[in-house]
Amino acid sequence: MIAFIGMGGNLGDPRVNLKEALAQLGDLFRIERKSSLYRTAALGGPTGQPDCYNAVVEVETQSTPRETLKLLHEIERRMGREKTEKWGPRTIDLDLLDQGGLVITEDDLIIPHPMLHLRAFVLVPLGEIAPEWKHPAFGFTPGEMIEKLSPEDKSVILSVEEWL
Repeated sequence: MIAFIGMGGNLGDPRVNLKEALAQLGDLFRIERKSSLYRTAALGGPTGQPDCYNAVVEVETQSTPRETLKLLHEIERRMGREKTEKWGPRTIDLDLLDQGGLVITEDDLIIPHPMLHLRAFVLVPLGEIAPEWKHPAFGFTPGEMIEKLSPEDKSVILSVEEWL
């Protein structure tokens, strides 16, 4: 089953952290495609946070969505992620954006990710690797959802880089 995973971070060396997280994802899943790295302004949370680096990867998995999410949380824990503040700085953040086009709304599992359609830092890299993908609940492609964002929401993308 295909899953899309959003990756981000802004503590330590985020590019190195993302590369390490990608390696750990590769130990668990077959990585099909990965986006470029996008340097973005930090959104929400405390002011003065360092810029974030974000990417999206497409993986093939035999896990259930709940198992996939548990594996992502385990990688975050191993890499020192501490959830102390909503939208606060973090070493690594791994979000299950979509898995198999399923729509699941439970207390501890929501897919597609409930904020996916509002975040340029997710939609732009997702559109890079899967422009044909459609939001399971809304039916829009990443490009169509980007068009609906305000100029301010789109302006969080500061630069694009290749992986180290």
